[in-house]
Amino acid sequence: MDFNLHSPERRLIDLKIEHADLNAMVDLTAHAVPIDELMLRRLKKRRLLLRDLIARLELTLEPPEPA
Repeated sequence: MDFNLHSPERRLIDLKIEHADLNAMVDLTAHAVPIDELMLRRLKKRRLLLRDLIARLELTLEPPEPA
C-alpha cells in the first residue's frame, strides 16, 4: 500500500497507532503506585476522542452497505 502522507487512509493508520499507544499508557498509569488520577482521566478522555475520530473516519472511507 502506497499511501500519501496526507491521505485519509494514512490519517486513519496514524490515529489507530496513537490510540494503541494511549491504551498502553492508560494501563501503565492505572498500575502505577501511587495512581495519578488526573493523568489517568486525561489519557482516557484523549483515548475516547481518538476512538470517535477513528469511527468517523472509517465511516467516510467505507460507507455502510445498503440493506
